[in-house]
Amino acid sequence: MKKIAMLATNGYEDSELLDPLSALRDAGHEVHVIAPGDGINDGSIEGKNGNTASVDAPLEQASADNYDALVLPGGLQNPDMLRMNDDAVEFAKHFVTSDKPIAAICHGPWTLINAEGVNGKTVTSWPSLQKDLENAGATWVDKEVVVDGKLVTSRNPNDIPAFNKAFMELLG
Repeated sequence: MKKIAMLATNGYEDSELLDPLSALRDAGHEVHVIAPGDGINDGSIEGKNGNTASVDAPLEQASADNYDALVLPGGLQNPDMLRMNDDAVEFAKHFVTSDKPIAAICHGPWTLINAEGVNGKTVTSWPSLQKDLENAGATWVDKEVVVDGKLVTSRNPNDIPAFNKAFMELLG
């Protein structure tokens, strides 16, 4: 069993947070949703208000040292806000520099760009991130799921079954 951090804030894509969260917990992993600020996470479903996830720990009190792996769900606003938050970037950077497993879907890799976690990696994402990822030194491909070392990436909610499967295999 692994202890996994799921870093998110307002504007996450419901399915990209809730589906992996459920799958990981069902597999016996301990998963904590970590959020900056007041801890209220409003999700979105196709741009409309979605579900609110329960936050297990505020980012400001969480230590990345306490986790074995990181999940970065997408949604347009969520990763954009996280990559502008120094604490969130440093939290993610810990997993990069410690060579711990990371899974990022859709716009989730945006946070990894700021955490210097994509240089030299082959990744996928929502198509609009292609140039951002390439400019950060990644090789971008249009595939359902890509595993490069300890990094798993996928494009969108349709890829969640493959995303979950690849991350579970990486976790062992």
